[in-house]
Amino acid sequence: MNSSRHLNRTLALIAGVLAFVGYARAQQAQQFVQFAGAPCAAPPVLHCPDSDCTADREINQGPVVEMKTRRTYFLDYPCDLKPGEKVTFILSIHGAGSYGNWQRHYFPLLDYVDKYRLVVATPNSPTHVWSNADDEYLQNIVNSIVDQLGKQNVKAFWLVGHSQGGMTSNRLLRTDFFASRVDGWLSLSGGRLGPTPPIPPSFFAAAQPAPGATPAFTAGALGAAMAALRDPPAADFSFIFETGEHELGGQPLPDASPWATKFGCGARVRVADIADTKAGYVYDPTRQNPGSDAWGHLPRPGTAAVMQYPNCKDGRVVADVIRAGKGHTEGLEPKITEQLVQLVLSARGGKIQQLP
Repeated sequence: MNSSRHLNRTLALIAGVLAFVGYARAQQAQQFVQFAGAPCAAPPVLHCPDSDCTADREINQGPVVEMKTRRTYFLDYPCDLKPGEKVTFILSIHGAGSYGNWQRHYFPLLDYVDKYRLVVATPNSPTHVWSNADDEYLQNIVNSIVDQLGKQNVKAFWLVGHSQGGMTSNRLLRTDFFASRVDGWLSLSGGRLGPTPPIPPSFFAAAQPAPGATPAFTAGALGAAMAALRDPPAADFSFIFETGEHELGGQPLPDASPWATKFGCGARVRVADIADTKAGYVYDPTRQNPGSDAWGHLPRPGTAAVMQYPNCKDGRVVADVIRAGKGHTEGLEPKITEQLVQLVLSARGGKIQQLP
């Protein structure tokens, strides 16, 4: 009889402990934001090593499902993100012929989500070239993230685009959906709002694909796309242009910026030279035989000049960044990546918070 009572008390005690542990875990889970279908991981899922990232990892299109189109994407955010915490939301768009995980490591925002409280969505085009057929998918991603964060918690929303992803950002900013939401555009070799030297011929020669690879650019196609976007967008937003020195064909980047003029900024000044002793993560291994300076070689350390148009009205930021000795496809190094993040965070935000 005593043995039976003792067993019952023991079982009751165990049940109580288990219930408390379950409650504690539930309470802990409620302390942090977790996006639907996107459990947070540290280190981030499918993170490349410092060098020699494998091709199968680079071409991964992400584990998060956009439920309306059933297409996938990556979502990186702080694992300790608290409900009600204010964040900067970034949609990072890859270039032609590329993939989401390559873009995540070309401009490695995933390394800075904790420090700077970023939420970064990296989508994928199934054709590897963006068009207006992708707009619904991109809009759905934005709506899903904002709904889960709460629009009042989005300090700023930026588009980041590399190459054709930059041109796509330019096009999106001419649509009502993005024009009413985007606070800034960071163009990574994706077109400048203002005069730019002609792209050197060696860029297009190296851009031709190896047998069986996806075409990236032709001079005619790129010229037509850029011509369609020649007039500036009507929307108001901050603008940062980053490029490799060799993409400019040995010419200086003009001081003139109609976008800086629009916001009454001062004359451009060189505000920093960023020296990186560590290389970026990725490059284009399919076009290295022989490749070209303009297209880009293997990632390596380097320096970058940061030039800004000061005192822009309405808290806007307009800046140009040139990476010395680099071309189109060498992944950005850590310190210049962080400097670009700091420029993004220094700009005015709030458009999404003001939506009805």
